[in-house]
Amino acid sequence: MSEQQIGNVTHWFGKIMVVVVEIQKGKLSVGDTVRFKGQTTDFKQTIESMQLDGEDVEKAKKGQSVGVKVSDRVRRTDSVYKITD
Repeated sequence: MSEQQIGNVTHWFGKIMVVVVEIQKGKLSVGDTVRFKGQTTDFKQTIESMQLDGEDVEKAKKGQSVGVKVSDRVRRTDSVYKITD
C-alpha cells in the first residue's frame, strides 16, 4: 500500500464533523481510502460522500475544494493522503 498526498484541510466544521479538502494533486473519488495526518491527527477512513458547491459529487479533481464527512477530529492545514494498493 502506498500513500500520495493529494491535498490539505482548509476548513473544519466540528459540530457536523465535516472538513473541506482542497485537492492539490490527482483526484479523489467516493470509495477511496484516505489518511488525515497532522501534528495531532492521524487516522484513515473511506470516503462515503462528497459535496461540491452544495451538490453531491462522485469525483473531485485538482483545483477543487470538496466537503467530506469525517469520523474523527481534523484540524486546518492537516494533510490528506490517498491510499492505493
